Amino acid sequence: MPFGQLVLGSPGAGKSTFCDGMHQFMGAIGRQCSVVNLDPANDHTNYPCALDIRNLVTLEEIMSDDRLGPNGGVLYALEELENNMEWLEEGLKELGEDYILFDCPGQVELYTHHNSLRNIFYRLQKLGYRLVAVHLSDCFCLTQPSLYISNVLLALRAMLQMDLPHINILTKIDKIASYDPLPFNLDFYTEVQDLSYLLPELEQESPALRSDKFGRLNQAVADVIERFGLVRFEVLAVENKKSMMHILRVIDRAGGYVFGGAEGTNDSIWQVAMRNESSLLDVQDLQERWIDNKEAYDEAERQEEEEQLRLQAERAEALQDSADIPLPPPSDSGITVARKKKT
Repeated sequence: MPFGQLVLGSPGAGKSTFCDGMHQFMGAIGRQCSVVNLDPANDHTNYPCALDIRNLVTLEEIMSDDRLGPNGGVLYALEELENNMEWLEEGLKELGEDYILFDCPGQVELYTHHNSLRNIFYRLQKLGYRLVAVHLSDCFCLTQPSLYISNVLLALRAMLQMDLPHINILTKIDKIASYDPLPFNLDFYTEVQDLSYLLPELEQESPALRSDKFGRLNQAVADVIERFGLVRFEVLAVENKKSMMHILRVIDRAGGYVFGGAEGTNDSIWQVAMRNESSLLDVQDLQERWIDNKEAYDEAERQEEEEQLRLQAERAEALQDSADIPLPPPSDSGITVARKKKT
């Protein structure tokens, strides 16, 4: 039973960077992983691409032949893929039981109201794939209340449209300390708590939003989000190993990977560690790590990595020295063994 991640998000959210970092991290823990590019406009991937939609159709050809713009061309390309699912299915068969990362286009229409992407992955689910939708948002949205509420609405719509186990992630969290201070702690944004506290900040953001009409609209939007009660966020810094480990734990639990999988490909040690893991990172730890004491944590992790590299070098040197030591000659115990000759 193969597993996979459906990587969604707006342009600039870090989807390709996430796929590259996750591919490298899975290789480091010994998990067989392949990346599939489903973006017909992405002609230069920074990860090894096992299967590329551009081998089926390219955005340039669609725009030239059908006189469509970039957004319409991407939608048309996904419709072409939906009508040529045999191409994708045959390509995935060659990857065997590898864990698959699907790098999707950034057009939000594809996972808010257009059905092609949903239909494609529904077909893959019928083939036995266990998929998790991973929706990425740039953490810069936390600095502006209007951007934050827009991203929450987008995440909610994607959850309802894709109808899959769903993880929402705030990317580039290592940059949040360089922005203006947030009016609330990080847990307010990750847990999507009472948004009515954010409405005064929203009114201060723009004079045009201070009228009674916009006030009622903002309150209605906040009420819709709270009544669904579905959206919450994880945070991620791709270059931080502990952050990547936390995200992979969350995704593995959401998709059921931790409870068993395909023989011969899943990393059993990782599964055991996941089953024995009592809890994930607390949001207060994230507040301290990425906002309150980021520099101190960066320095401590740098020293820890240097110490690990030093220990690895010492072990390698010790193994080399032991290999150079000649083995002692066999000792004469004085016992002789006489074998009978066969008659």
